[in-house]
Amino acid sequence: MDFSLSEEHIMIQQAARDFANNELLPGVIERDENQTFPHEQIKKLGELGFLGMMTDTQYNGSGMDTLSYVIAMEELSKVDASASVVVSVNNSLVCWGLEAFGNEEQKQKYLSRLASGEVIGAFCLSEPEAGSDATSQKTTAIDKGDHYILNGTKNWITNGGTADIYLVIAQTNREKGHKGINALIVEKGMDGFEIGPKENKLGIRGSDTHSLNFNDVKVPKENRIGEDGFGFKFAMKTLSGGRIGIAAQALGIAAGAYELALKYAKERKAFGTEIANHQAIAFKLADMHTQIEAARNLVYKSAWEKDNGKNYDLSSAMAKLYASKVAMETTVEAVQIHGGNGFVKDYHVERLMRDAKITQIYEGTSEIQKIVISRSILQN
Repeated sequence: MDFSLSEEHIMIQQAARDFANNELLPGVIERDENQTFPHEQIKKLGELGFLGMMTDTQYNGSGMDTLSYVIAMEELSKVDASASVVVSVNNSLVCWGLEAFGNEEQKQKYLSRLASGEVIGAFCLSEPEAGSDATSQKTTAIDKGDHYILNGTKNWITNGGTADIYLVIAQTNREKGHKGINALIVEKGMDGFEIGPKENKLGIRGSDTHSLNFNDVKVPKENRIGEDGFGFKFAMKTLSGGRIGIAAQALGIAAGAYELALKYAKERKAFGTEIANHQAIAFKLADMHTQIEAARNLVYKSAWEKDNGKNYDLSSAMAKLYASKVAMETTVEAVQIHGGNGFVKDYHVERLMRDAKITQIYEGTSEIQKIVISRSILQN
């Protein structure tokens, strides 16, 4: 076992850390307050290769491994989870899904633009009545020979308003259940495709979350990913990798809150000494550090399994379940350590606490992760 990072991984870590502190930190509170999408910052991330990190270089990607991606996600998420979720969705769900399961024509037409950051993508699975129960798709894609007619609504779609390319999961043959579901590539501007209002969210307020409406949208048959009925399997395979990205996001949120709390505890004085010298605070920091390190090892292990061609369904579910729990608990304690200042936006920790909650919900709730984990261990 080797727990050291390579020189390349350290360089990626430093590059992501520098970008977070120099480009994301300025204005992050205002973007959160005003629900402003970080257009300029996302454009720069694309230019630096962060939006197609795991995509092959022949499709304008960076050709890096999954570990590089989670290292970058952690550093970006320490500062701005609203920006990092764009990186996560574009890398894990959209680019990876297209590269793994799309045909060559789809890769040339869509993947090369997505990986370069020329455009960004969105992954459209959740519906008003089909979030955790992904088999109950109400959105339909009726086969009309050379095209599909798409009708339905998708909810809580990250990058919903700013994306140009949407991967939409829809039911074609209800009698076949999950084997009758397809994944279609939909472009912004197609007739009948409408973007609903932006959601007013608790956290990750700078990210762009919308409902989407499809009203008799004509989607060419060549925009279907994989064979007929492959959509559900496509969604599950893609989400399994997506969990690694969100686990890394949760890890970054936790680590960012811990670093702020540690710095504050060394500076803030009470009862004649820095509060870090009080056992009540020192023990909180000890617990936070230990839990973050455990979460990091789970996240890195799932990335390692993915990079080495192993089945990472179990490890990614464990990583997301635990890292999101640590993110929530750590940010709450970071606010507590800051005392009254923790309740004030200028100190950042209240925003990290709000951002942490979504990591227990999207790309599979914590309850769903426990289903995945329990099924895996009970089958062995």
